[in-house]
Amino acid sequence: MLTSYQESENMSIIQTLLDRLSSREAKIGIVGLGYVGLPLAVEFAEAGFSVIGLDVTADKVNQLNAGKSYIPDVPTEQIKRLVDNGKLCATTSYDDLRDSDAISICVPTPLRKTKDPDMSYVIQAVDGVARISHAGLLVVLESTTYPGTTEEIIVPRLVNNGFSIGEDVFVAFSPERIDPGNAHYGVRNTPKVVGGVTPACTEAVKALYGTAVDTIVPVSSPTVAEMTKLLENTFRAVNIGLVNELALMCDRLKIDVWEVIDAAKTKPFGFMPFYPGPGLGGHCIPVDPHYLSWKLKTLNYTARFIELASEINTSMPLYVLDKIMNGLNDEGKAVRGSKIVVLGVAFKRNVDDVRESPALDVLTLLHEKGADVTYHDSYVPTLRLEGEMTMTSTPYSDALLESADCVVIITDHSTFDWQHVVDHSRLIIDTRHATAKKSGKARVISI
Repeated sequence: MLTSYQESENMSIIQTLLDRLSSREAKIGIVGLGYVGLPLAVEFAEAGFSVIGLDVTADKVNQLNAGKSYIPDVPTEQIKRLVDNGKLCATTSYDDLRDSDAISICVPTPLRKTKDPDMSYVIQAVDGVARISHAGLLVVLESTTYPGTTEEIIVPRLVNNGFSIGEDVFVAFSPERIDPGNAHYGVRNTPKVVGGVTPACTEAVKALYGTAVDTIVPVSSPTVAEMTKLLENTFRAVNIGLVNELALMCDRLKIDVWEVIDAAKTKPFGFMPFYPGPGLGGHCIPVDPHYLSWKLKTLNYTARFIELASEINTSMPLYVLDKIMNGLNDEGKAVRGSKIVVLGVAFKRNVDDVRESPALDVLTLLHEKGADVTYHDSYVPTLRLEGEMTMTSTPYSDALLESADCVVIITDHSTFDWQHVVDHSRLIIDTRHATAKKSGKARVISI
């Protein structure tokens, strides 16, 4: 049982943190300066805090300290202003985070080849933070992960330093909800789910993010917050898997899946449209559901919807290849030796991110079939495929399209003039419905 002195001391620790957050005297640390960490760091700096970001990539750190942005969603002008005002800086050393009052961890959580979580980045980050931890520190994990991570990985490392969670230090999970390329929703106007290990931890994390985010959504524990993120992306993965299978069904039935979806979405209740495509891409949807599936396997439970959706979604590049082969065959040509131009290789429109992009699989499959493959993507100047093969974006031109036996649309960037593509191509495999209602000399095959 705590003495009145101990209770007073604990109250002063949490109150000091809350006061420093409220007055903007607190120093904020961000570990990981990618698509999640950099926008978060910028929003805290805009809220009036002194923010120091840490990344293991020296080039990112050097660019930020020079006032330059490497992420399209964050303007260089904004970075330069915050750096010049002394509100934002970057480092590669955890020692520089020693004076931080709150540290948010925003590092990658990829999958291994075996589809189990690679927690090495999180563990490395937590070990670095634990080494410089002190009384009054708030540690928040934002990296998407399996339910239980915060309490299994972060809490023991701080307890081993002699701290009591919720009294000396504070720990929480708050899932990132960054949507690269989204012009409408950013850090500030996207509601933020937070879950602390103890009520005091939740109070602290609410106070932190309440300074930079309009709406805070507290939940009862870090595990609930972790599961919330997985539900969000599993919902999307499963529904995309459903509509991708519907595309396969409609292909067999000789009907247009896009017409079916357009008709279905006129229903004003009980239906939400999802759209087929060449496969899943990005840092979340192809990866996150597997974290949940893996965790449930440790509890002797098979997440059947997740497994089936993954099977369908990962097979879509093969379906695209089949469409290419059949389209060329109708023209009396084989894939081997045919000149094929892929338009767009990023995982989604108007971003430069190729993580898990289905274009990588399509390009690899075409190379394996002996096609003469090039690509154009103004957002992605160079591309590395599996096996260390490097490709360079070919300049877009009439000649590029006219010389191609087949043009394959993988990513529908808004920079493309689709009427121009239809007018100057012979055969188009359109995986994004980008050329709908366009007429020209090209024969268009949609998935």
